[in-house]
Amino acid sequence: MKFAPTTILPLTAVLTLAAGCSSTVASIDPGKYDKMSCAELNSALGDTATDISRTAISRGKVANTSVPRWLLGGERVKTVVANRDTARIEKLQQQQQAIVAARKQRCPSSQ
Repeated sequence: MKFAPTTILPLTAVLTLAAGCSSTVASIDPGKYDKMSCAELNSALGDTATDISRTAISRGKVANTSVPRWLLGGERVKTVVANRDTARIEKLQQQQQAIVAARKQRCPSSQ
């Protein structure tokens, strides 16, 4: 069975692009949230929720990608990218918890 080079290139490009787009989140510094106003905390909380959703959607797309058997290492790349997205979601959730804690402390109307 022969496969055209045009079939291999798009799949390889997608997997490589997905691997490169899953960057990790910087370390969480709860001190920076102490200096933010309530409006800034609300905005940061919304941004974090958006990032979590976006990363979860990306992880789902990667996990549901059908990798042909002939593409050596394709399943491994798929697993690595999905695991990286999972780690990013966990870090974003920790960041979100830090924002919520700062918000509870500083913004009485958010409780």
